[in-house]
Amino acid sequence: MTAERAPAHAPEAVDPECGGPSGSGPFLKVFADAAAALTDLHSGAVVMSGGFGLCGIPECSIAELLRRGVRDLTLISNNIGNRGKGLAQLLKSGQVRHAICSYVGGNPDLEAQFFAGELTLELVPQGTFAERIRAGGAGIRAFFTPTGVGTVVAEGKEVRDFDRPCLLETGLRADFALIKAQRGDAYGNLWFKESARNFSPLMATAATVTVAEVEELVPLGTLPAEDIHCPGIFVQRIYQGSHYENAIEYPILRSP
Repeated sequence: MTAERAPAHAPEAVDPECGGPSGSGPFLKVFADAAAALTDLHSGAVVMSGGFGLCGIPECSIAELLRRGVRDLTLISNNIGNRGKGLAQLLKSGQVRHAICSYVGGNPDLEAQFFAGELTLELVPQGTFAERIRAGGAGIRAFFTPTGVGTVVAEGKEVRDFDRPCLLETGLRADFALIKAQRGDAYGNLWFKESARNFSPLMATAATVTVAEVEELVPLGTLPAEDIHCPGIFVQRIYQGSHYENAIEYPILRSP
């Protein structure tokens, strides 16, 4: 899948005190909130969303899409939500037309809508899913992989024999990538906390517009260069989120 359309009118950024001069180029990446950063995300858009289950999901951006009611979305995400949370909220509100994902366990909303014919679904092996996003970001149109040969994943796809039979898989791109990091600066450099990183740095490379929300918007120079997980060159917009739930899918409690 490719996404060629750029937003017709990019929204205007604001200039917080982020360690640099007011009104200079890179600081125009900083937005006040999700509403300001996503004002041009339109119905029918192809949207990548970071997260593994509910870990590292862009909560504020998802809430804004729910509030605005944009429809007919194509979502590219590992889970498309879980247990009624995250992107599952967009499923429940009928805003999703097509889903490309890897794991649907724990997502009864996706299952119900698929079997009711309310949306179309493409299931992708998880390693292939990650590589398709990476390929899209690297400008690689397609690649061969042995994963899925001889299964329903291979239906309708070209198979070639190298050292073993391999499927042709295409790169994935999106109009928007919505990701969440723990910390970021005005250049868009991002640092993720542990497994909350998951697919997000790859998705940042594979979209026309990457919108990053962060729990902490820090001054320039705060993030050591060697600790930056996603360079700001891949991020077009950034804002500091708030009121994070950071839901846990399966709480496990142990008695003292």
